[in-house]
Amino acid sequence: MTSLLPFIAQQPLFSGLSEAAMDSLARSALQREYSAEQIVQVEGDPCRWVAFVQSGAARVYRLTLSGREQVLSNVGPGMHFNSVPALEENGRLRASVRALTPLTLLLIPVEDYRRLLQAHPDLAMAVLRDFARRLDHLTNLVEDLSLRSVRGRLARFLLEQADSGEVSAQWTQDEIAAHLGTVRDVIGRALRGFMDAGLVRREGAKLLLLDRARLEEEAQS
Repeated sequence: MTSLLPFIAQQPLFSGLSEAAMDSLARSALQREYSAEQIVQVEGDPCRWVAFVQSGAARVYRLTLSGREQVLSNVGPGMHFNSVPALEENGRLRASVRALTPLTLLLIPVEDYRRLLQAHPDLAMAVLRDFARRLDHLTNLVEDLSLRSVRGRLARFLLEQADSGEVSAQWTQDEIAAHLGTVRDVIGRALRGFMDAGLVRREGAKLLLLDRARLEEEAQS
């Protein structure tokens, strides 16, 4: 589908690829649309495609044995998921995905994805660089969970999520707690502490960051 070439060319993962590689990707790609709150995939199912977000937003999450949702990330335009299990023999999905808004995905079937990696060394190198970035992210996550307090992890989360000085209402306290590996009450107390100290302010459903410098100090605790 050559009409998908402009979108593929804008993907960070494919930046700098040869025209031949991008054309092959476009010919293999499919488009699929989902409505808000629709389940896109379920953890444990066979991995059938690598997905790239063309428009909208989705939540990547896992469920604990008790049924509690562990939020891994929110993904939007230019982001992707399933690139790891797609390369495993009989790979299984590592997480469930749910659309947060009307969602359009560009899907590359697993068989085509593997064939394209073998045929285009520049694409294979781009995927390896992406894996290196993911490994670095996981290393930082382990450091956060083992060395930083909940207050420090929350400060870092707020700084990372802030866009123009505010944190989207898309995240509830329950979801922030799940993302940071704790519970809602602990997040609530930490947020109140930040508000009392003048670091953040609630405005409607959003959080405004008032003092980034002090939040950065908290993020190291």
